[in-house]
Amino acid sequence: MIWLSPQTRAAIQRTMLPVLVLLSAAIVVLGKADQLLFDSMRTAVTDTVAPVLEAVSRPLAAVGSVIDNVNMLLNTYQENARLEAENSRLLQWQQTALNLSADNQQLRGLLKAVPENSVSYVTARVIANSGGAYVRTLLVNAGSEDHVARGQAAITGEGLVGRLTEVGNRAARVLLITDLNSRIPVVIESSHVNAVLAGDNTERPRLTYLPSPDAVKIGDRVVTSGEGGVFPPGLPVGVVSAIDAGGPRIEPYVEVSQVGYLLVVDYGLSRSLPQPVQVLAKPSKRKPPGEDDAATR
Repeated sequence: MIWLSPQTRAAIQRTMLPVLVLLSAAIVVLGKADQLLFDSMRTAVTDTVAPVLEAVSRPLAAVGSVIDNVNMLLNTYQENARLEAENSRLLQWQQTALNLSADNQQLRGLLKAVPENSVSYVTARVIANSGGAYVRTLLVNAGSEDHVARGQAAITGEGLVGRLTEVGNRAARVLLITDLNSRIPVVIESSHVNAVLAGDNTERPRLTYLPSPDAVKIGDRVVTSGEGGVFPPGLPVGVVSAIDAGGPRIEPYVEVSQVGYLLVVDYGLSRSLPQPVQVLAKPSKRKPPGEDDAATR
């Protein structure tokens, strides 16, 4: 390291400014005097520096491209995560909309079922389906608190579903027309022939007690006859779909597996049904007064 005295450094600083000013002025004068010379020099410097700049710019461009690709991947990942979350929410809303649409369609169907000559009716939702090999019933969320009673009819917009057999405070059980214990007086609408619709735990119950095998034909419409005082006349039940050796088969209008809502209708006929027998508690055998004292003595 060269050591300079303070006087020398001060002298250099004093002379540098005038020298630089004179050099700048000379360059300006020369540039104005010979523009071609300076253009040639600038071109030569540019040609000399260009390979260096190109060699340096390639790694920088590659690094910039890598950075851009990384940013693109990060943005794509974030966009995919956002789209997956949005798709999940849309699927949930779609399922909710489908459920609401199905409920709305069933409720609209109930609006078409205007019970004629009914005292009152209650809209109930099916909360359980105990369909199996030995029993065909539905559980609905309406009970005695909703003024429903045993024997009342359960219908939809398509037709008859069954009747109430057990009624609690908040729920009731509907015996379906396909149940083995179901017997419904019906009439063939076209020929006015009476019969009994007997369930056998299949999807298509049979017609029994027909006067002759030729009394019905495939496609005949079957409705309740009103006999027996259980159902009023004219409730749609189904159509004759097959005739075999065991009797005509009826295709019910109501697809029980698709029932979500139904009407529990009071036609004023349930009061005429026999009430279930209530088992009374047996009176306790009390010993005559004094017998216990005599035994102890």
